Amino acid sequence: MPRAAAPATLAVPPAIRAREAARTAVLTETLGQLYPEPTAVVFEIGCGHGHFLAALAAANPTANYLGVDVVKKRIERAQRKRRRMNLANLAFLHADATQTLAALPARVRLAGVFVLFPDPWPKNRHFARRVLQPAMLDALAERAQSGAWLALRTDHAGYLDWARAQIEKHPAWKLAPELPWPFEHPTYFQELKGPHQSLMAVRR
Repeated sequence: MPRAAAPATLAVPPAIRAREAARTAVLTETLGQLYPEPTAVVFEIGCGHGHFLAALAAANPTANYLGVDVVKKRIERAQRKRRRMNLANLAFLHADATQTLAALPARVRLAGVFVLFPDPWPKNRHFARRVLQPAMLDALAERAQSGAWLALRTDHAGYLDWARAQIEKHPAWKLAPELPWPFEHPTYFQELKGPHQSLMAVRR
């Protein structure tokens, strides 16, 4: 007897849907409290222990900064750093970037985005896990103010070429090699990896 065809998509169990809805609700409330007034923020995807963003926030006390990471222990360390440095213009959240963008109040716009040393997922079959997918570029563009910049730094040449190709064909972003790197401060991964390359893009 032949096997029945597998469904094209698997239904998400109700318990998982409920858990994700609860997380989104908490995140929406948290972001609403963080940004009660219209404002622009610089957003870092995968902020790690927060070294880079904390240094940037300390150097620019009149601007607002938000970093997210999916690893809870990294965010705990980043939050301790923020408190120790008394940085009122900086927030770190244990959250997924896509979920954060969806929960961000409409009054908050992105002035810039950092993606520093993301996992390159070097095997072809893993390319769908890379962070700068078209859907992510869409989500960032939707929340970005006109002229907002996107700054990528990586030690993986293949990833840089791939990311450049994604941006070149995206209608809302354009490569901007003439733009200077927004802020220099060595990150943990930058010191660990060594030689690297950078890419700048802007919101059309």
